[in-house]
Amino acid sequence: MAVKVPQIGPATPEEADLTGLNPFRDTIMHQCPHMYFRRMQQETPLFDVEGTDVHIVTRHELIVPLVRDTETFSNRFGSAGEPPKGEVLEKIKAVLATGWPQTPTMLTIDPPYHTRFRNTVASFFTPRKIAELRPLIEEYVDSIMDKFINRPDKTMEFVRDFAVPLPIAAIASILSVPLDKMADLKRWSDDSIATIGSSISDDRRIEALTGVMEMQRYFAGRLEEKRANPSDDLLTALVTAEIDTDEGTKRLLDIPEMLSIIAQLLTAGNETTTNTFAEGMLYFAENMDVWEKVRQDRTLIGPAVEEILRLSSPSGGMFRVVTKDNVEIDGCPVPKGDRVMLMYSAANRDPKVWGDTPDQFDPLRPNLKEHLAFGKGIHFCIGAPLARLELQVAFERMADRLKSWSLLETNDFRYHDSFMLRGLKKLDLSFELA
Repeated sequence: MAVKVPQIGPATPEEADLTGLNPFRDTIMHQCPHMYFRRMQQETPLFDVEGTDVHIVTRHELIVPLVRDTETFSNRFGSAGEPPKGEVLEKIKAVLATGWPQTPTMLTIDPPYHTRFRNTVASFFTPRKIAELRPLIEEYVDSIMDKFINRPDKTMEFVRDFAVPLPIAAIASILSVPLDKMADLKRWSDDSIATIGSSISDDRRIEALTGVMEMQRYFAGRLEEKRANPSDDLLTALVTAEIDTDEGTKRLLDIPEMLSIIAQLLTAGNETTTNTFAEGMLYFAENMDVWEKVRQDRTLIGPAVEEILRLSSPSGGMFRVVTKDNVEIDGCPVPKGDRVMLMYSAANRDPKVWGDTPDQFDPLRPNLKEHLAFGKGIHFCIGAPLARLELQVAFERMADRLKSWSLLETNDFRYHDSFMLRGLKKLDLSFELA
């Protein structure tokens, strides 16, 4: 008997109760937020999260212009989670003292500084430069598949066996990190995003911050190695990069700035892609007729990847902070200093854009380019070409080697506790070889 994904949470917008809803803490939002966002789209341009300074925007037509208005809606939003309180603050100070200051660059800063920092690494993420990685990505994919493809029981836990190691290996290659550090990279990446879109315990907060400081010390050492022995790689580019100053001169990046850029590339370069892979396999498992069409017509792999990105929205949204007085969003006032949460995942299922079947997996949609899985405007995800290449190559290789797969009864279909970085904890599959 085929296993089907159970309905978790409300099945319709009418069943989604918004009263007192706090997406940081309400675990049902972490498991399945879509109908809550749909009801917000129907009822209000702006949903105020009670007891916080956060306001959620869910409509595609509102999010696109807000993303582009960085003067009014700044990326200097500070925390992407609930801020710590009480006694843990002193413990946090002690942990932070073991590393370098956490400096805003790229994701959490506005022009002209954003442009200056982004340009230090942008050349490593152009479509042409990323395309040069295709042979390496193909090698990684084949190697990972070889480890499970010949198992007698023809089963795998896809997140562990495939979705985690491939993106980690790819970003490790860009960051010149040896493969024997893969486990550390994954742990540091998980620690870096622990507070994003979630409410965590004080103990977990300290544990995560300790891991981030450990990551800082490792990469600070690697940067000093590159300073002494430069090579043709991204770390050397950071060490030697000169950026413009406000005084019209140029200067080198300092260690905190370089560590900030590396941390953003590491987390953005693997966590979101891991989650996208798992969701894609889940969508195909529920729609094996679509997979068979992809196997017969490989030109459908590109559109299928875009549809997976739309539905999974691995980076569920982004915060902005209001910088001006008397700001309104579609008639709703937003106080200066408050945070606005632009929910890409909601916009990517907005019926006004995606029609009567916004939740359906359909790679033949005519307007797939309108999805916001990678954001929009100047903060469009720098790693988008890498993520697309990994997904494209992976499904190409799978089309060669896997005829089909199905969901096992051991699945519980539980997601990580974050409404911003939504991803399956595991995905147990049974597969049939091509």
